[in-house]
Amino acid sequence: MNNKEGNNKRSGSRPNSSRPSSNKPTRAGGERSGSKPAMAKRAQGPKKSKPSTKSDTALSNKVEKKPNQAAKRPKAADEIRLNKYIANSGACSRRDADIYIQSGNVKVNGIPVTEMGYLVKPGDVVNFDGATLTPEKKEYILLNKPKNFTTALDEGQEYRNVLELVKGSTSAKIGPIGRMDKNTTGLLIFTNDTDMIRKFTLPNQKSSKIYQVSLDKNLKFDDLEKISKGLTIDGHKVFVQEVSYIENEPKNEIGLQLKSPNVKVVRNIFEHLGYDVLRIDRVAFAGLTKKNLPRGNWRFLTEQEIINLKNS
Repeated sequence: MNNKEGNNKRSGSRPNSSRPSSNKPTRAGGERSGSKPAMAKRAQGPKKSKPSTKSDTALSNKVEKKPNQAAKRPKAADEIRLNKYIANSGACSRRDADIYIQSGNVKVNGIPVTEMGYLVKPGDVVNFDGATLTPEKKEYILLNKPKNFTTALDEGQEYRNVLELVKGSTSAKIGPIGRMDKNTTGLLIFTNDTDMIRKFTLPNQKSSKIYQVSLDKNLKFDDLEKISKGLTIDGHKVFVQEVSYIENEPKNEIGLQLKSPNVKVVRNIFEHLGYDVLRIDRVAFAGLTKKNLPRGNWRFLTEQEIINLKNS
């Protein structure tokens, strides 16, 4: 045996080593031979909840309760939503009423109510921003008064009362703001809003009224100047905002603007200077005019006009 063969025998080719095959799938998608089977997933039961603390238990058992929250129930026929009740009283609009309710400025039977949709029952006492409200809806009517009607109730059957002119306009108990005699014509407001009536009868009010005055003779320029500067009548100083001749009219037709709520003041101004007043016509009242309102007719004020009156 030659050495080459011996060497070949000794250094013969090494038999294939049996390496552990990987568990990767073959190209055919199966597992290689000799791979270990995948372990089955252990079945998992429901997760155990952590024990809750005493504070968590107390919070979960506590029912959240809003202040003054009434139980939801059908509305009865004689009930009314709180914001509508407030709006009907003339205090403000429904939208503004909601703001007052949310801010805690509304009380029902002495208890603050902040719930939207709270229902008011007959007999409930509603206090709005410190004042007790009445459920009657506030009405505001503007009349262009004709002659021979008076605001007085004690002049017998000779002259008719102005309430006849607005009869049937509303079921509310309304009354005129200020007084007018039978010869005074023009704008007159009726309302059941006692606060507004009081506002426009105060002597120090800020709202302006404009009158057209017809005299028995032409007004002298010197007398017009005296009126403009202010007169002292019966010991009281009377001031006007403006006085002038009416354009394209005779000199006995005078325009007069002042703040006084008393129509008698207008008559006294001219009579103090020796003039007889034939007619007084109120053509403007706190921004309201006679536009599209013929003599003897009336109309309801718009919401914006009511707001303007309250702010005037």
